[in-house]
Amino acid sequence: MKIGLDIMGGDYAPKTIVLGAIAAYEKLNPNEHLVLIGDSNEIKPILIEKGVNPDHFEFVHTTEVIGMGEHPTKAIVQKPNSSISVGFNMLKNGEIDSFASAGNSGAMLVGAVFSVKTIPGIIRPCLSTIVPKLSGGVGLLLDVGANADCKPDVLLQFGILGSLYAESVLQINNPKVGLMNIGEEDEKGNMLSLATFPLMKDTNLFNFIGNVEGRDLFNNKADVIVCDGFTGNVMLKLAESFYVLTIKKGLKDEFFDRFNYEQYGGSPILGVNAPVIIGHGISSAEAVKNMIFQSRDMITSKLTEKIQSAFKN
Repeated sequence: MKIGLDIMGGDYAPKTIVLGAIAAYEKLNPNEHLVLIGDSNEIKPILIEKGVNPDHFEFVHTTEVIGMGEHPTKAIVQKPNSSISVGFNMLKNGEIDSFASAGNSGAMLVGAVFSVKTIPGIIRPCLSTIVPKLSGGVGLLLDVGANADCKPDVLLQFGILGSLYAESVLQINNPKVGLMNIGEEDEKGNMLSLATFPLMKDTNLFNFIGNVEGRDLFNNKADVIVCDGFTGNVMLKLAESFYVLTIKKGLKDEFFDRFNYEQYGGSPILGVNAPVIIGHGISSAEAVKNMIFQSRDMITSKLTEKIQSAFKN
């Protein structure tokens, strides 16, 4: 297994990304190898400074970096030697089994769709995020930003993708899928949710439990919550603020500590032909380490193959 990691992506790259790679390496199995993609002249001195043998890693030297504010499509085309472009080229050619970056999220989305391509049958790939549950478990929210506007059949597919991820990676048996709405009743909602509800109710592709509300995000009513990317991104950013607020107020609470994004790694792009994860731009070494573990779990669970099989017909 080869896990590809963009060393140059993120606000604190390359040092923080390298430190995350070091932390992950110490807990990886012998057959799980990290491929560090970026400027080797910057990576190796950090390893040596930390007393880590560079031979523990595989290096792919790149000479360009896609900045956080660059136009995604233009950057991918105009910077073929960037760490993101090279990473996706390697993923496309099967030289690595997954690719993760805390860099330009737009470039990661564009790169995934143009390199490894969308799985046949899927209308639009989406971004998902793990949500802590008050009971101690976790759930999944999707889409959280890839598709601001959606159609009913797209949300139906998000339900399939989320259910497969929850079952395969999060190890949730027969995950309960809910549709985010402004009320529990079947007839509630805007035009999108009203049109989506009957599609989900009639499907046998996942365990649909009906509409859920914002207050259900952290309880056990649903394991997977489906919404359009606009709604999901607003909910995600609001949830992330809870942890920051508790820190600023000097509050210590075990549940709100679990809102720290560092624990979960990044946001997988679901619906493309290989495991791809986008990390937070301000990812710490801890977040990078968990992003690597998340990549490994997506590979070992054969999630991509399961999604491909589900959309074959």
